[in-house]
Amino acid sequence: MSEEASDSESQDIQEHNETVRALSAGLLHIYEPKLREVKENLKELINKQNDLQIAMTSEKNAFSSRQIQEVNEMQRMPLIVITGLPRSGKTTRAKELEQYFSENGKGPVHIVSEADYITRSGYGVKESFTDTGKEKQIRASLKSEAMKLLTKSTLVIMDGTNYIKGYRYEIFCMSKNARTTQCTVHCAMTVEQRNARRDDIVQNSSSGELDAETFDALCQRYEEPQDTSRWDRPLFTVYGGEEMDLARINTVLYEQAPLPPNLATQNMPLSSTNFLFELDKTTQTIIDQIAAARKIGLDGPVEIPQAGMRAEVPDNMSVAQLNRHRRQFLNYVKMHTNVLKTKAYKDKVSRIKMQMHQIHQRTKNLRAKALEIQELKVNQCATKLQQLHYEESLVANSKRTPRKS
Repeated sequence: MSEEASDSESQDIQEHNETVRALSAGLLHIYEPKLREVKENLKELINKQNDLQIAMTSEKNAFSSRQIQEVNEMQRMPLIVITGLPRSGKTTRAKELEQYFSENGKGPVHIVSEADYITRSGYGVKESFTDTGKEKQIRASLKSEAMKLLTKSTLVIMDGTNYIKGYRYEIFCMSKNARTTQCTVHCAMTVEQRNARRDDIVQNSSSGELDAETFDALCQRYEEPQDTSRWDRPLFTVYGGEEMDLARINTVLYEQAPLPPNLATQNMPLSSTNFLFELDKTTQTIIDQIAAARKIGLDGPVEIPQAGMRAEVPDNMSVAQLNRHRRQFLNYVKMHTNVLKTKAYKDKVSRIKMQMHQIHQRTKNLRAKALEIQELKVNQCATKLQQLHYEESLVANSKRTPRKS
């Protein structure tokens, strides 16, 4: 009797195990395709997100290299323009500035000296100020040398008379184009000091050197810098015997932002070789299509096949007006190519970020769906197992209960 009960119990356990296996296989058969589909979609979205991340990183690196180049061009050292009459102490002030900035770690400092260029040219001081052509040549050489030395690691001091305000304005435009700060140091003289310098010139003048007549002519032609002129600001006026405010000059040059360059002082931005040609050709084709439509009497919007759109052109606008607007548009694009590229890059990055956000949301939803399916599968298996255990316990209890005779 006990053997029969044991066989019956083992048979029930075996049947129970087979039922559990069949139930698990059925549940897997039902939910496995859904889980596989969710996993494949999740894998595809992750790969797409990685591709977008790589694309955005490459775009960012390319744009960053251009930005670094522009920042390096912007980080240039200042320019100090010294102006004043001959014998006013310009060279002494230049050496004083060189010593101060070198001791404060702002070097190397380059002094572009007008006296050195006059000596090198062999013209002589008098001839350099009386001959207009030779004077222009020396001024051009000074400006060219200063422009060449304006780098991100050097400070340039222009030591010269620089008595023409138009020439100082050219130097100001050069500084703006180089995106660097600038200040003007005016070595001024009182009337007494000027007369003393003239007497000294009369007593010690020699052939080829500065004479009293040339000195008087320079005094009459000299255009003193004014603090109201933007190309002379900030202006530091120093008389003979006074000390320069070196700390304030240092603050002005190194703690203030440089003026942004205007379109008139900028170099033409670089663009792709055939970009402007293709743009010119495309806009001319569109105008030809509009003119052909008006010629055959078509009013209203004009279909532009290559653009996949319709152009709204007023009926009273002539072809000459369209060509004028086209030329204005081309000139604008030539001057703002970098701006347009920057805007296009920012738009592209925004689109990529939007796509990545959408993929992230879809990935999040798919993961939540996969977890929900797994949780549902586990709950159903647990419920079924509990039911089987309950039925098994009922069967076991019924077998243990003795039958009534």
